Amino acid sequence: MRNLVLISTLALLAACASTGTVNSYSAEYDALVASCRERGGILSPTGGESGRPQNDYVCRITGQASGRIGS
Repeated sequence: MRNLVLISTLALLAACASTGTVNSYSAEYDALVASCRERGGILSPTGGESGRPQNDYVCRITGQASGRIGS
């Protein structure tokens, strides 16, 4: 039974390493940061850990509005 658990764990780790999960998260995070900065915001953590930066962070707009509404 221990061997089965060990083999399953090693297989899972190998699958994560071969798919580049860490690198894709980093790339998605970097793109999210750049997009947020372009809109005048700052990326803030939501407190969640979903494995997707789009769910784990929110862009808080810190700049002023760029146009007038109304007259």
